[in-house]
Amino acid sequence: MRELKISPKVKDALEKRKPIVALESTVIAHGLPYPHNIETAKTLEQICTENGVVPATIGVLKGEIIVGMTEEEISHMLEDDPLKIGTREIPYVVALKKSAATTVSATMRIAKMAGIDVFATGGIGGVHVGDWDVSQDITEMSKTDMIVVSAGCKSILDVKKTIEFMETFQILVLGYRTDKFPIFYEGLSSYKLDHVVEKPEEIAKIYLAKTELGIEGTILVANPIPEEHAISESEVEHYIKQALKECEEKGITGKQVTPYLLSRVAELSNYKTLRANIELLKNNVRLACQIAKEITTLKPQG
Repeated sequence: MRELKISPKVKDALEKRKPIVALESTVIAHGLPYPHNIETAKTLEQICTENGVVPATIGVLKGEIIVGMTEEEISHMLEDDPLKIGTREIPYVVALKKSAATTVSATMRIAKMAGIDVFATGGIGGVHVGDWDVSQDITEMSKTDMIVVSAGCKSILDVKKTIEFMETFQILVLGYRTDKFPIFYEGLSSYKLDHVVEKPEEIAKIYLAKTELGIEGTILVANPIPEEHAISESEVEHYIKQALKECEEKGITGKQVTPYLLSRVAELSNYKTLRANIELLKNNVRLACQIAKEITTLKPQG
């Protein structure tokens, strides 16, 4: 199997069974504008460190898959105009020695290859509104054993169909202290969740039970943005409608839609959505750290 480049800190944590949280690089390269992307990347890693957890930011630099990117490696990746990739594109960028930022699906797959169990992100991809367009995130979650902590999915998606797809693909969704599915920086949707957990320990126990039973797939922890940072659905909907109209007019499709919408909605909201995005990322990383520590405590030795 092709070797991953695993940083010394992450390698040490894997060998000594210390808690680790995987972090994606797409939020740095395509999710947030400069300099907020670099500042946020540093903040998320710092939150992990302060909580006694080793951060593992994942990305691809000139064809080399890196688990635990350094500041310098992140800077080089950004300078190289990185592609935005899901799982299916990993062989393409590796073989042709291209640089790439990993989305939820690619980050999960690489994290699992390295032996990491917990991954914190902002929001997952799902089923888009309009023409048939379903994110690789869902198919990856259906088969990769991982805990993904996210603030649900973005409201630019078809939330109802996204939830239904996750049920169809046997992805266990756990509402963290909520019975409503969260929708990114807008807080809670009206869609009810079947399963609610109150403690990180419960999530760890469910994950370990699933692993012991040999049931494949991801546990998605739906962690709502703190109420004080949420933005009303009607306000965001107004910005999204305008941004979607612009997408249609400019012929923006496929993978370029989400980055454009997030960037344009941030501008239209006077960067209120940007601040909310950063807060929910921090909130998800904090919870992921607690879960990772519980797994390390509960996981059988050997």
